[in-house]
Amino acid sequence: MKVFDGHCDTILRCYQKGGGIRRNGGHLDLERMGKYGGYAQFFAIFGSKGDMPGRSLWQVFQEEYAVFHREMAENADLVEHCRTAAEAEAAWRSGKNAAFLSVEGADLLECSLEKLERAYELGVRAVNLTWNYENALSGTNEEGAERGLTKQGRAFVEKMQELGMLVDVSHLSDPGFWDVIALAGKPIFASHSNSRAVCPHKRNLTDAQFTAIIGNHGVAGLNLCDEFIGENPDMDQTVAHIEHFLALGGEKNVSLGGDWDGITGMPEGFHGIQDLDALAERLLQMNYPEGQVEDLFCNNLMRVVREVCTM
Repeated sequence: MKVFDGHCDTILRCYQKGGGIRRNGGHLDLERMGKYGGYAQFFAIFGSKGDMPGRSLWQVFQEEYAVFHREMAENADLVEHCRTAAEAEAAWRSGKNAAFLSVEGADLLECSLEKLERAYELGVRAVNLTWNYENALSGTNEEGAERGLTKQGRAFVEKMQELGMLVDVSHLSDPGFWDVIALAGKPIFASHSNSRAVCPHKRNLTDAQFTAIIGNHGVAGLNLCDEFIGENPDMDQTVAHIEHFLALGGEKNVSLGGDWDGITGMPEGFHGIQDLDALAERLLQMNYPEGQVEDLFCNNLMRVVREVCTM
């Protein structure tokens, strides 16, 4: 089984706590990726102004990028930094994992088109417009929830799509989400967002939002944070989010976005990426076709990357 997951904070973990991605005590590492028949992961560069006092977030971006670059070099036998679907598939053929790079919160790029282009040159292929703090681009689900995209935000989205970068709407305000949908000429990405109908948390997507993602041919990644799963987070409640999205017609629009190393609590039975096969097995036991499970675990996100990230 191949796996393509849309979000982890493992680089931040390495930046703050030391260690690397080959083997560690977190939610994912390269050795555990090896149990699957091909693994791709979006590694997020992340840092919030509240957690990094006295440091510019652009400086944090550069320092975390250096950690990512170091880990790619030191573990070149197990992983390759990829920018396109073709590069990921080539990495798999050579027996390696595929690492994609994202930025969680455009604050790390100072919401600047110039720094966005620099990030693209460094291999970043997805950017969350916001994290929990509102910024020059938009409000968020936590702060400035009534604010949509600003003029600067619209220009940022347009530049991302021009460059061939995935616009990530997880954490964005609801008005901001709808502004992105109105602008988007290419598929978008809710890298780690569940169903608000199943768990009424403001970080999750409404049915209308997920239906809009279907119409946009984008994807939404299943987040394994227990807070976004429901009151009794377990395997069944996790599957309920998948089933609800599928019932809306999202067979080609559900993916994985575990939020690995960015969360503390997970549903019962989950401790890291080593447990993803248990989720796949549950779906197969429920008579989901093998091809549909493969789409959810890998093919849907790979399709979007193939369509958007062309070079």
